[in-house]
Amino acid sequence: MLRADRMSPARVWLLMLVLGSGGGCASILPSSPPVGNPVFVRANDGEFVWERTVDVVHDYMFEIRRENKLDGVIETQYKTGSGVLEPWHRESVGLYERTESTLQSIRRKAYISITPADGGYLIGVEAYKELEDVANAANSPGAATFLDNNPLQRDLSLVVGQATPSGWIARGRDQLLEQAMLDDLRAAFGQ
Repeated sequence: MLRADRMSPARVWLLMLVLGSGGGCASILPSSPPVGNPVFVRANDGEFVWERTVDVVHDYMFEIRRENKLDGVIETQYKTGSGVLEPWHRESVGLYERTESTLQSIRRKAYISITPADGGYLIGVEAYKELEDVANAANSPGAATFLDNNPLQRDLSLVVGQATPSGWIARGRDQLLEQAMLDDLRAAFGQ
């Protein structure tokens, strides 16, 4: 039996995380069978379908970058992945994704397509995940303050942003986020 006074603070934190996540392994497994992508929704009014879809996108706290009703496309801005201490953000689906977003810089973006079909609409969701690629990452405490292998760079445009933007490594599609959004879309249309 583990005693709390002999456990390191990291182990205590991890134990609290697992116990607080709703039972450990049960929160990792999907709660419902996979939803087809795109999902078919029965509706006659295109404006109603569009507004309900935008509501679901906003439920995940994505900001909309571009929307075009004629093409049936909604594109979101990149959103920083939420960690274990942000349960109200929903784009990190599952314990693994939340833990990864806590320990790494992750961002996600979604593309939603709405296509008219016989008797309703097809709504497709594509979610993409990227990992931040930090250049010249050093693991020593002194290197965090002064890097002696690079010349001094003065950033005089602090208002505009950093002079050398961080790169991002594409991690592919985020299937769990896609399934969660499709499931919420089906629920929003009562199906």
